[in-house]
Amino acid sequence: MIDKFLLFGLFIGLGAIVTGNIVEGGSTGHLIQLGAAFIVFGGTAGAVLVSFPAYDLKLGLKGLKIALLDRKIKNEERLLIEEIIGLLVIARKKGLLAVEKELSSIENRFLRENMRMVVDGYEVSVIRDVVLKKIKNFEDEVKTASKVFESAGGYAPTIGIIGAVLGLIHVLQNITEPSKIGTGIAIAFVATIYGVGSANLIFIPLAKRIIQKAKREIRKNLLVLKGIEGIEKGVNPAYLRDILESIRENQL
Repeated sequence: MIDKFLLFGLFIGLGAIVTGNIVEGGSTGHLIQLGAAFIVFGGTAGAVLVSFPAYDLKLGLKGLKIALLDRKIKNEERLLIEEIIGLLVIARKKGLLAVEKELSSIENRFLRENMRMVVDGYEVSVIRDVVLKKIKNFEDEVKTASKVFESAGGYAPTIGIIGAVLGLIHVLQNITEPSKIGTGIAIAFVATIYGVGSANLIFIPLAKRIIQKAKREIRKNLLVLKGIEGIEKGVNPAYLRDILESIRENQL
């Protein structure tokens, strides 16, 4: 499900622009120019494709999914903590080998994958290094995904200016035909609006949103790391719960 706050933000931003245009005596029809849209969005897409290799563009699409989807992270974190504490109780009562039977029923994929190392008897220092490496890799991928949209936000206004220049060229070429002057001027100015508007209402905000939502995912992964360390060491469940709750309440 798409995040409602994202849709609400777009509605407020676009609505304010359209409403302001109407208040000033403008028409919404003047803002719809297919030629300007092709120039700005097609040109921006081309610039992004030239700037990034295919793998980075795939990461950009994954980042877009992170930004768009509405996930109840707080509820997921609470359920994750309960899963970790449940595994700890089993490990303390029956030993780590008993946890192996529970692996297939673990809902959190990151916890399920890394608990396998605990069951297989890896040292806690090795497990920590592996998990931290995975978290770092995820963080690097998210930064790359964010840069894809950040770059689009940098290109769009410039492509909008190109569209404006093309529109003015069209006007000058048809200066003796008044019927074509209006279309050229419309494309010129609307292209600029599309470029600056898409950069500041869509591309750059999406880049920032990807980073912010990824931070919450990283916090969940840190919960897993602390939980695995606690399970491996067999610490008191109440003590581990306090540690996990402190991480959950911390806003990265």
